[in-house]
Amino acid sequence: MTNVDNALFTPVRIGPITLAHRVVMAPMTRQRSQQPGAIPGALQLKYYTQRATEGGLIFTEGTAVSHGGLGIYGSPGLWTDVQIAGWKRIVDAIHARGGYMFAQLWHAGRGAHISTTGQTPVSPSVDPHYWANANPVSTAEGFIPPSPHRALETDEIAVIIEEFRAAADNAQTAGFDGVELHAAYGYLIDQFLQDGTNKRTDRYGGSIENRTRLLFELFEAVSSVWGADRVGVRIAPSSHYNGMGDSDPQGLFGHVATRLNDYGPAYLHVIEPRMQGIDLAVEGQGAVATQQLRKLFGGTVIAAGAFEPDTAERTVADGDADLIAFARHFISNPDLPERIRLNLPLSPYDRSTFYAFDAHGYTDYPFYDEEKAAHA
Repeated sequence: MTNVDNALFTPVRIGPITLAHRVVMAPMTRQRSQQPGAIPGALQLKYYTQRATEGGLIFTEGTAVSHGGLGIYGSPGLWTDVQIAGWKRIVDAIHARGGYMFAQLWHAGRGAHISTTGQTPVSPSVDPHYWANANPVSTAEGFIPPSPHRALETDEIAVIIEEFRAAADNAQTAGFDGVELHAAYGYLIDQFLQDGTNKRTDRYGGSIENRTRLLFELFEAVSSVWGADRVGVRIAPSSHYNGMGDSDPQGLFGHVATRLNDYGPAYLHVIEPRMQGIDLAVEGQGAVATQQLRKLFGGTVIAAGAFEPDTAERTVADGDADLIAFARHFISNPDLPERIRLNLPLSPYDRSTFYAFDAHGYTDYPFYDEEKAAHA
């Protein structure tokens, strides 16, 4: 029976775009791009097209702005003409189904290996203990600890900003509907934000205002291409994933949310702290970060992190968020919005296939009608 009263299936605006529903496909690293070259290929074309819906929004997986920012082997990029062409085929297919797609712009910073980046990974500061305790990173040889990193010189930061601006321009060439700055989960922007990783003494370190400077300079650079209302920001308040931590996370991310009001972004995308990477760290915790930041940020809010259909509907109905980004359930249910709308059962996901290089666990999950027919 159709769930006609579900708040997830009412229109909502995101910048200048009106979406037909509020079930968003979250950005998810899946390692299926063509190698060498980090090129979006036929496998990704099928994967994203399967999940496109009329009036729905899809985010790309983390898409590197440069070779030096490519932290995960098998992830795609957006710095070459071949990559642009690969993304254009995907975006065109999404548009043909009436959907929308934003590119998530990403630089891994210290969370990388030199065999993938081709150069020593960079960070705001050097942490000599990071290597021993860091999350393993994907390489052509498998998951191994990241390479030792170095601190960016002040004048090198302008180069990083230009890489993001160029990637934003490439995203526009590919036909995307907007872009998102990946400022979460211990990658470069997040490394600058949090004082556990940012020990700089120049204008990019120290105070909250200084540590957030890179984020807002990147926002200005990317907005110069797209306009602010087609640029979003994704953050992960209180996340410790990838060795992160801050002495005052509420003050830091409250400042980010408040300051974003001055720019008029398309949205603020918040990952709930109950999620640490792909692991649910706090069972049963509500949308605490989204609730807090919603009071400070006056624009559209997307909430992410271990939502189920019922908790997603309740979060939107209560006004704590405007849209809900699903990850794991979108992996195993290519028709997830329709399943939620019709109260259909969800197919379980297989974690062992999350980070792989072939179609298994990627494009072979059935739609509900196919699944039902197979068991008839």
